[in-house]
Amino acid sequence: MFIDASVERCGQATSWLVLVLVLLVAYDVAMRYLFQSGSVALQEMEWHLFSLIFLLGSAYALRNDGHVRLDLMYHSRFMNDYRRAWVNLIGSVVFLIPFCVLIITSSEAFVVQAWQFNEGSPDPGGLPWRWILKSAVPLGFGLLLLQGIAEAIKNLFIILDNKS
Repeated sequence: MFIDASVERCGQATSWLVLVLVLLVAYDVAMRYLFQSGSVALQEMEWHLFSLIFLLGSAYALRNDGHVRLDLMYHSRFMNDYRRAWVNLIGSVVFLIPFCVLIITSSEAFVVQAWQFNEGSPDPGGLPWRWILKSAVPLGFGLLLLQGIAEAIKNLFIILDNKS
């Protein structure tokens, strides 16, 4: 499926940001504790990267069933694939998809304003690209929405296959 492949590629690309973040944090810690030299820009870059990893990696986690769920019920003997498909379909249609739409639509003004003002950090020595990070909010939730729709369709097929 096209959505799955796109989300997979985005997730794999995003996974490289984890390595960059780890190296950046190690460098920042070494500079602060060994040389008593800190940087506002480095600290902001750390949370920018973490935000991008979270936003762009959420759809990947959903695609690979990496999200936290109530395993007590979901993996009990009572639940078979058919019932799990119902739980996933209802969860996607009632909670995930509407939430993604809400975040995407409500973040529009937030992102447009960041672009209009070329928003950067208010802190001295901070990063000048906060508009990029704010643009990742609807992008990340857009990917999550697409993957949620794909998961809903997959679960609907499981339900329909078990009825016949």
